[in-house]
Amino acid sequence: MASIPSPSSAGVSARMSKQRRRDTAPEISVRKLLHARGLRYRVAWPIPGLKRRSVDIAFTRAKVAVFVDGCFWHSCPEHATRPAANDTWWAEKLAKNMARDAATNEHLQQAGWRVVRIWEHEDPSEAANRILKEVTRSRAEH
Repeated sequence: MASIPSPSSAGVSARMSKQRRRDTAPEISVRKLLHARGLRYRVAWPIPGLKRRSVDIAFTRAKVAVFVDGCFWHSCPEHATRPAANDTWWAEKLAKNMARDAATNEHLQQAGWRVVRIWEHEDPSEAANRILKEVTRSRAEH
């Protein structure tokens, strides 16, 4: 990938620098619902064998990894957009993000984990229900 291009404007630079990597509003909403349902989990749990990667919400005993993916950064099929400025760089960057997500899923699955990916636009209650089902299934198998 080419070097990071200059921001197209100061406003764009300011917006991008404020983007949270963890503890986003959708992630916190889902975590609160899971906690209210009696589930306990780890936050930003480092993935063994993969440097600089972590699980957003990890149920370590049940081996369920939950990722709350942003529509822009993870190329949501419904809401993905790409900036017009520096189009080639962004296309490469977002493609690498998708490839990294797939490699992370594969790594965790090979280690016996269930992977749940939630989009930021999903209803938090429905997402929590999906996660609860996976945790319950996994606990029943172990």
